[in-house]
Amino acid sequence: MMHSDLIKFSIGIALLGTCSFAKAQSSVALYGVLDEGIMYQSNVAGGKRLSLDSLTGVMGSRLGVTGVEDLGRTLHAIFTLESGVNINNGLAAQGGLLFGRQAFVGLKSDNWGGLTFGRQYDMIFYFPESLTAAALVGGAPAGHPSDLDNAYNTVRVNNSVRYMSPDIRGVTFGGEYSLGGVPGNFTTTSGYSVGAGYANGPLKVGVAFEYFKNPTAAPSAGFFTAYGNGSSPLQGALNKGYASAETYQSAVVGANYTIGPVILAASFSNVQYANLGASLRDGTAVFNNYDVGGLYRFNPAWTVAASYDYLHSNGVSNAAGRKIGNQHFNQITIATDYFLSKGTDVYFGIGWQQASGISSLGTPAVANITNMNDSSSNRQILARAAIRHKF
Repeated sequence: MMHSDLIKFSIGIALLGTCSFAKAQSSVALYGVLDEGIMYQSNVAGGKRLSLDSLTGVMGSRLGVTGVEDLGRTLHAIFTLESGVNINNGLAAQGGLLFGRQAFVGLKSDNWGGLTFGRQYDMIFYFPESLTAAALVGGAPAGHPSDLDNAYNTVRVNNSVRYMSPDIRGVTFGGEYSLGGVPGNFTTTSGYSVGAGYANGPLKVGVAFEYFKNPTAAPSAGFFTAYGNGSSPLQGALNKGYASAETYQSAVVGANYTIGPVILAASFSNVQYANLGASLRDGTAVFNNYDVGGLYRFNPAWTVAASYDYLHSNGVSNAAGRKIGNQHFNQITIATDYFLSKGTDVYFGIGWQQASGISSLGTPAVANITNMNDSSSNRQILARAAIRHKF
């Protein structure tokens, strides 16, 4: 059965479920986002690139089904099946996976929180990600270089068990564990993610940490190879040389503060690729990323935002004693968004990045905005004009 047929079948089941569950005070809802834009990239493969894109926008196109069944005494059964949708060719995103964005089922208590199982987002997504300056501006032009810290959702977590707390006086927290899924070895590709958030009036703060073993294990087994076609976020010169890492970790903290029509945002992340093997003297490559930004709301429909991002790494030494991976990246992004209605908006964003130093491959560093392909030089411009409809 083709992907499109499976999606139609799933939607049909969901719609039937809406009718049959109605008597049990339960519901099933179909939802989606269509985020289609014209993308411009400079300095890609020696030239410029102009293309249509529906996957790297402010939200990313998707089609989902979510449901809740009331089990009584504040307990509910819940599920979500969500597929990324490539509008331009009709195929599923996330390496062709039918429900590549997320697919989970579980139980949720109004008093004690929820426990779910499946393919899910990490704690970076749930807590600090939405508070970064990159998220405030939105879209691929604002993403961190190569999305090293996973603050742009490049990777989801397979085979995961996740707990999310209820809101306790503005405090929420959660934890997630991935079983890895390799036969005969319970922990070889396992990992975990923890996070917490706090919201009180104009202030919001979020923090998360994740750690995974053997992230580049065989296709669909490791954290970085969690797609059906085995694609990996280690595709740029910035971090491609660290594919031998035995462990990966990312720590992210973000904060927002609202002052009237202004929202200020800032974040910091620390990323480490450890135990890199004999060719890199079993070293650890460490990256630190900082971003700051602000958004101004002229009226309920129109916003303008800007951000600045700085990423640096001290690099590691190879077997010959040469220092590689000592890189610096500076990036500026501006964007504007205008809502035509509650569900439809048009927006434009443009980002400029400059790299310096030596890449993880031992070559001169090249720009890479949000893991959207290496530049053919140390500079890159990424611009996107788009229309988004939510239903």
